[in-house]
Amino acid sequence: MVPEAGLALEALLSRRSVPALQLREPGPSETQTRLAIAAALRAPDHGALKPWRLVMIRGAARARLSELLVSRMQQREPATPPGKLERVRTMPLTAPLVLAVGARIRPDHKVPEVEQLLAIGAAVMNLLNAFHAQGFGAIWLTGGNAYDPAVASALGFTPPERCLGFVYVGSGEVPAVDGPRAPAPADFVRDWNP
Repeated sequence: MVPEAGLALEALLSRRSVPALQLREPGPSETQTRLAIAAALRAPDHGALKPWRLVMIRGAARARLSELLVSRMQQREPATPPGKLERVRTMPLTAPLVLAVGARIRPDHKVPEVEQLLAIGAAVMNLLNAFHAQGFGAIWLTGGNAYDPAVASALGFTPPERCLGFVYVGSGEVPAVDGPRAPAPADFVRDWNP
């Protein structure tokens, strides 16, 4: 194994999602962000459709995102407990960078929709790994706000585009994984011997 491969594997094996509320300044620089996005764009992509879309939310725009997410949640779920609303309000304000992940699926294309969605998932995984390799914590979160058409529209996703979630990025300690939380490969992999 070449030395660079060892470093790459170490980064892949040490990556964990860092809770959004634990992410802080400093966030990635413009150069670091562009490198992570370049890695995302290298994801496997059957048909070369490039179905992923990213909207960067930084600086004062994070406060506007916070207001939008709380407002939409209150409209969709009027009985939302105050603590949950406060978490939704705070997440975009603590993470220095938020990326809205979007999809531009082509239902009329020979590449099935599921493969287009898988390509987006691979792109986001590359993005998360690239931020981690540069020393940043990150997490991809979904939920009601991620799938809300009004949120998607406010973020500039126009049909047939849709929002698939938010990647929160910043400085934060990668959570340790002990004992039973680290899955055993044997639980997920088997040989096929017909």
